[in-house]
Amino acid sequence: MVLLERESSLASLAEYAREASDGDGRLALVAGEAGVGKSALVEALQDVLPGARWSWGACDGLFVPRPLAPLFDLGTQLGGELAELCRARAPREELFDALLREIGTPGNLDVVVIEDVHWADEATIDLLRFLGRRIRTQNALLIATYRDDGMSATDPLRLALGELATQRSTRRVGLAPLSAEAVKVLAGDSGIEATELYRLTGGNPFYVTEVVRAGTGGVPASARDAVLARAARLEPGTRELLDVAALVGAKVELDLLEAVTACTAAQVDEVLRSGLLSGDGDRLRFRHEIGRLAVEQAVAAHRRAAVHCRILAGLRDSACDDDARLAFHAEAAGDAAAVLEFAPAAGRVAAELGSHREAAAQYRRTLRFVDESDPARVAALYQALGDEAALIDLWEESADARRKALAFWHAAGDPLREGDMHRMLSRSMWRLCRGAESAAAAETAVRVLEPLGHTPELAWAYACLVGNYSEHQPEVALEMARRARALGEELGVPQIVCHALDTEACISARIGRPDWAPLLHRALDIALAEGFQEEAGRAYANMHAALCARRRYAEAEPYYVKGLDYCDNHDISTYGTCLRGERTRTLIRNGKWSEAESFTTTVLRYRIASTINRLNPTFSHATVLAHRGDSAAWTLLDRAVADADGTWEAEWIVEVRLLRAEVHWLEGGLDEARAEAELAADVAGRCDDWERGAVATWLRRTGSTRTVEGALAEPYRLQIEGDWRRAAQAWSDLGCRYEEAFALVDADEDEPLRRALDLFQQFGSTAGTRVVRQRMRDLGMRSIPTGPQAATRDHPLGLTRRERQVLDLICDGRTNAEIAAKLFISAKTVDHHVSAVLAKLDAPNRGAAASEAVRLGLVSADK
Repeated sequence: MVLLERESSLASLAEYAREASDGDGRLALVAGEAGVGKSALVEALQDVLPGARWSWGACDGLFVPRPLAPLFDLGTQLGGELAELCRARAPREELFDALLREIGTPGNLDVVVIEDVHWADEATIDLLRFLGRRIRTQNALLIATYRDDGMSATDPLRLALGELATQRSTRRVGLAPLSAEAVKVLAGDSGIEATELYRLTGGNPFYVTEVVRAGTGGVPASARDAVLARAARLEPGTRELLDVAALVGAKVELDLLEAVTACTAAQVDEVLRSGLLSGDGDRLRFRHEIGRLAVEQAVAAHRRAAVHCRILAGLRDSACDDDARLAFHAEAAGDAAAVLEFAPAAGRVAAELGSHREAAAQYRRTLRFVDESDPARVAALYQALGDEAALIDLWEESADARRKALAFWHAAGDPLREGDMHRMLSRSMWRLCRGAESAAAAETAVRVLEPLGHTPELAWAYACLVGNYSEHQPEVALEMARRARALGEELGVPQIVCHALDTEACISARIGRPDWAPLLHRALDIALAEGFQEEAGRAYANMHAALCARRRYAEAEPYYVKGLDYCDNHDISTYGTCLRGERTRTLIRNGKWSEAESFTTTVLRYRIASTINRLNPTFSHATVLAHRGDSAAWTLLDRAVADADGTWEAEWIVEVRLLRAEVHWLEGGLDEARAEAELAADVAGRCDDWERGAVATWLRRTGSTRTVEGALAEPYRLQIEGDWRRAAQAWSDLGCRYEEAFALVDADEDEPLRRALDLFQQFGSTAGTRVVRQRMRDLGMRSIPTGPQAATRDHPLGLTRRERQVLDLICDGRTNAEIAAKLFISAKTVDHHVSAVLAKLDAPNRGAAASEAVRLGLVSADK
């Protein structure tokens, strides 16, 4: 094989291998369009690194994949503990850890290749995340190849690649098509006109080589035609072998091929000489998926089912244990009985390994073939689909599947399952912000289940019904949560105990009880100890949210980091999305708007979230847009208010109504702002002291005569009392620079208003700065700043002239007092400038700011 115009890419991979051999492991992401030569590049590297231990795994796009198929490939090659765990179908956490232990032994270099990860299942994507975070300490180079053309915005791999790219061990290698000069070299003396060859192939190496090898004398219209021109020269028996191989998959076991086609050794040799297939130990493989697809698509439709039937029989005879593979061929053969045998089994295995998308796909496949004359069987399948869809945040599908399961359980005459399904449907409705339907389903669940006695299903129903009382009758809700916990303890079901403790903690936090945190800690401890993955994700998300709601961000941070790592590693996207959504609000409150905007866009664009999980990032995105004067904010806010009202939950209603009040106020619509604040006041009695405080503050700000009953959180109470100075300091102490800016707007002095103006400018809030300037004009102040000077606008981080001076002195190691004396300004003013510099550099302290300034070239390295 001639490898042209890949010298720099090959050199880069060799350099990464050298770094890995020195103990600084690397993950190399090799990307390019289909046929661009990703595999050829990696094979060329193998020649460069003959002393390394190589192992290969691949994802297969032919069918809903077996979860962790590449890892099982690696286990077969690496042997040892990993192979034993693969054979034992160990939990994926054990498999991941075993692979990490197996590779990167000091003194040796392991090169691990996972090909075609654009077809990866969820568990394999999580494996890449796992290795990407940990490979830096290994003597290992992990190479992942994938197609980067045609990847959808919601593709899970796209998000994973974005996360992996932030790891210090990750490197990217992108492959472009060949130039016209390289195509001319490949055309050689074939007699094919090189310019026309380049025009039609676009420089795609696979297409170019297929055309040259086809030897037609002309240029076929497509790579498919080039492949089929070569296939047409095969003898009939060999062509049948090729067709069957294409329907089997990218890699074909020789014994399976012989069983299905009764081929001879001579025919195998012929197909190998054609170059369409190559040998790979005891298997054959297509040189490229493009070639396999070309052959597969040329097989007449009426012949395919019969071939798949023979393949299925061959796999069964060979005792194949890959249920996903068997289910694919069963469906293609139209064998309903085989689908019903293998697809549910494949779904269960996928769920156990955390590949919930693949599990859902297997249950959908099963339901296409199931006989509805057995309602209990159909109900169980719809229930399984509903559960898997819920775990990947496909709540509309989850609700639809659960409604169907409910109907079939009723038809089966099983009130226990019917009642339990009402409870599950309630949760789906809540996620979709359909509070009335959620409440009705929860009530029905208890009504159906109570006559059946003490059962786990009744305990779960009690835990679900808590939501109907949590705001209007919190003490009743607490009693019901305790009832669910007691019943779980009586029945010996720790998952119910865990869930009920979590629920009890959330209610306790809302009404200000001090025991909420220990309750939630107990729930998390049980979930982690027992391996209740969804409950652990829920506990992490609730602990993080409860602490953030109280502005205890430093305490909340570890739960965000650990919770996100746990949810991502276990494919619990519902609670992973919940954690990310809450994070966007934290970034807004802390004044990190650029980070918030980027993060929010990622969450909304790449994560398929339930309606309720989209509320927080929607609020954050709308906040940024509104402050910039972008009318698109109202599109988001109109959608958000409908969803929030639909939840029937006060915290969501208050959040969106107050944000709408804020936007009206920023636009000068005082009457409209007041109306929104009063709508928030209608439900404020069901809120905690922080939410009540926010409502009371906006009522005062908009001139409403309404008041809010109950205690208010301290910073809000100070604002209501007119003590803007202490309120602003309280917000600053909490790290809430956004609320600090709003508190300072109430000031009637020059310096605090200038501080408010500076904060809004840092956020990029043109609306906020406009409000502050108007306030200064109303107070008769002179020398009102008009905005950042040209030098500030041109600075890469937006530092003002004074802030650049302060940064230089920070890098010199000067204290605030020394900076004040040097610049002839007050120490308090220096405090404000230092805070602004740290925020703009996104640095936690002065040392980090100095290091970042050197890295960015803002100051010289000898500072």
